Amino acid sequence: MKRKSRQKVCGSLVVAAWIVFSAATTAGALSAPEALVERARVTVERMTSDPNFSWLRNYLQYARGVLIVPQFLRGGFIIGGSGGSGVFLAREPQTGKWSEPVFYTMGGGSIGLQIGASAAEVILMVRTERGVEAFYTSTFKLGGDASAAVGPVGMGMEGSTPHNLSADILSFAKTKGLYAGISLEGAVLKVRDDWNQEYYGRAVGPMDIIIQKLVSNPRSAPLQQSLEAAASGR
Repeated sequence: MKRKSRQKVCGSLVVAAWIVFSAATTAGALSAPEALVERARVTVERMTSDPNFSWLRNYLQYARGVLIVPQFLRGGFIIGGSGGSGVFLAREPQTGKWSEPVFYTMGGGSIGLQIGASAAEVILMVRTERGVEAFYTSTFKLGGDASAAVGPVGMGMEGSTPHNLSADILSFAKTKGLYAGISLEGAVLKVRDDWNQEYYGRAVGPMDIIIQKLVSNPRSAPLQQSLEAAASGR
């Protein structure tokens, strides 16, 4: 009986170990760029389903593009730093279809009284063609090469009007941590050529991906579908 019990326990341990191994293997099957695209999908669904971001959801159908940064980190004492990686997708006004994603880093520094750290999910809603064209360059600065303003956030903001309608880009951030808010003015965006190449299997730039449509990756479909659903109010 003891021998059978030991065999049963060993068998259970083997099964448990196999489940853990399989889960780890599945999680590790995604490359870093693929994992970022999946996290971007989660960010879109999480923020557009949050009543505090109802304006973003209701006006996403008018966007010319979006940059999604699933984790934008800030931290420091007196001198603060910030940064994160994200994906940009342009939207065709005629069809409403979203492009394949282009990979970027967004970072910046600030000086002031800052104690603590914060992590935020960020969506930049690009409203103008000038804003979209800024993403075709290898590097640009928010507030410089493209004007930026903070988008309306809060319950009951559906019918509100942004205080700066002339801004090329509106920023929305879901923040966690000790910061009261987050400002992206002056943040620098730079194309991640290495991740674009890894994701598409060849060296391509933003215009190759968005305008000429030279490449595609089937793993981007769930993100595109989530954006289409959010923009249509589904």
